[in-house]
Amino acid sequence: MHDEPMTEFEPAEFASEDARAEEALSALPQTGDREVETTLRPRKLGEFVGQPRVREQLELVLESARMRGVPPDHVLLSGPPGLGKTSLAMIIAAELDAAIRITSGPALERAGDLAAMLSNLVEGDVLFIDEIHRIARPAEEMLYLAMEDFRVDVVVGKGPGATSIPLEIAPFTLVGATTRSGALTGPLRDRFGFTGQMEFYTAEELELVVRRAASLLGIRIEDEGAVEIARRSRGTPRIANRLLRRVRDYAQVRADGVATRTVVRAALEVYDVDELGLDRLDRAVLTALVRSFGGGPVGVSTLAVAVGEETTTVEEVCEPYLVRAGMLARTPRGRVATVSAWEHLGLTPPAGGVADLGRAEQLGPSLFD
Repeated sequence: MHDEPMTEFEPAEFASEDARAEEALSALPQTGDREVETTLRPRKLGEFVGQPRVREQLELVLESARMRGVPPDHVLLSGPPGLGKTSLAMIIAAELDAAIRITSGPALERAGDLAAMLSNLVEGDVLFIDEIHRIARPAEEMLYLAMEDFRVDVVVGKGPGATSIPLEIAPFTLVGATTRSGALTGPLRDRFGFTGQMEFYTAEELELVVRRAASLLGIRIEDEGAVEIARRSRGTPRIANRLLRRVRDYAQVRADGVATRTVVRAALEVYDVDELGLDRLDRAVLTALVRSFGGGPVGVSTLAVAVGEETTTVEEVCEPYLVRAGMLARTPRGRVATVSAWEHLGLTPPAGGVADLGRAEQLGPSLFD
């Protein structure tokens, strides 16, 4: 299903649309996701779908620690949002039969915040810090000593009379999650004994995720319906689970409650999710790039203005998937629409070829960063 070519591009049309379609394909947590995700989270490594390499590596780390009777090395989980980093952190605690304490990098603004949390840990506990790359520098420096020596130095007083009091803490396992591993400082990254790089899921893996979620939520779904949701989910389980719930709503209200392939296609059309998993904002970006700028190259800030969105939204929400889908390329001179983008919009690429794309490919993949 391709959108009909537009006779006139109007940025305001996209900016004023209901945000529900954009939220459906966002990998970031949305309102109501937390409660549902709690129900759907696997409890053990054997129940976790996908990430076979990371699961195998983690199994070895945890089993070895159990055999030696010591807490395992600190674990860093890196990858895009929605791939299961929080679920794996909870699984690590469950596999170790340990309690888990959960916080986030932005919540640790002062060293005292972290010291209070560390002092309450019991031996063997798991401390999970989400978005650990956003931890404040004073707290990060305290974390170095805690990770290595299971000790923190608490400073009492100010100025020349300040006194440093060493405080022993119970041996624990830190599990850090980050969507931007490059933003971690070298000293912090080096203190993790194991780093798991989370990858996007295949359509087959997502089909298993959809089937499992449908079973847990009591949703009747046919095989072809599960396949249809899986291939439109951008390789992300969180998006697959969210689309499944939207299909459930449509099936209950406008069908007989069964998510067949026809019902799934009709439901996702309502939410502006096409066959390739592109939503309204994705198509707005491609349409602006093709119609207003001849396919590029054009700067991302200019492109964001054309669709009435913030630059960070286009850069962090739309571009990663459009690049992975082979519809947009990042070049030294700006963003360029590929032949696939023209064809997906039902348009014919320019006779002279796609602007600047060949040059970008010749200059090497590092230029696409």
